[in-house]
Amino acid sequence: MKKRTLGKSSIQITEISFGCMSLPTDINESKLIVEAAIENGINYFDTADLYDKGINEEIVGEILKPHRQQVIIATKVGNRWNENEDGWHWDPSPAHIESGLKESLRRLKTDYIDVYQLHGGTIEDPWDEIIDTFERLKREGLIREYGISSIRPNVFKPFLQNSNAVSNMMQYSILDRRAEEWFDLIDNTGASVVTRGSIAKGILTNDWNNRLTKLEKYMNYSKAELANVLTNLQNEFGDIHALALAFNLSHPVIASTVIGARSKQQLIENIKAYEKAQTIDNITLVNDITKRDVYTEHR
Repeated sequence: MKKRTLGKSSIQITEISFGCMSLPTDINESKLIVEAAIENGINYFDTADLYDKGINEEIVGEILKPHRQQVIIATKVGNRWNENEDGWHWDPSPAHIESGLKESLRRLKTDYIDVYQLHGGTIEDPWDEIIDTFERLKREGLIREYGISSIRPNVFKPFLQNSNAVSNMMQYSILDRRAEEWFDLIDNTGASVVTRGSIAKGILTNDWNNRLTKLEKYMNYSKAELANVLTNLQNEFGDIHALALAFNLSHPVIASTVIGARSKQQLIENIKAYEKAQTIDNITLVNDITKRDVYTEHR
């Protein structure tokens, strides 16, 4: 599997990475999936302290422990569970970033995080303090690099421009092209995009006909529009799943596309689609068939 450099860092991550959020909470089931990902060359694993109230990190840490020197672990901080665990609230304070990191290190069974990401953000956050905290944690060797996970331009733009962050994790796909407007700016800051939602909840797979029966709309597409767009894409390219990955990876600013899987079979389907994506070299027609929307909020 090919690798790309994450922003201005020295970290090389695979073009397809593994999103751990969808892993089963049974460690034996998860182990089959994660180890299959490693066997197929995937080296970037993305989780967050929020997922399953920390259980996800514990599972990922246990499975990846024997492979720690060969893998890149990314996790996130900022969403804090309420004391009664009935929900969570946003806390980007330096104190919580530090305490959150300590807990993530413990759960992940490692003494450093490769990529530590702020899991969101608002324009009211104490940005100078947040950046100073990430920089200090980096100097202390507790994190190698840091980034953000945000689709709010008025948040990620100043953060990337005023820090040494190397990544922004953003929702992006053939059916959600809002992030494109900001690719040049992100690239100019020395950061990369890591995409999520790249197969649009399974709509951008070869099971799209079945998926459509359960939907009324997706993003700014009505059900009828989705059927028309996907039919046209299939007629032109043959394999929607492979096209979805080829489309994302056609952008140089995108370092990796994060794909989740709840089973080994789902993972293998993604790997096969990635391999087939290597044969797709002209995606210009996608621009004519799909909408190029922009963010209307948080500008």
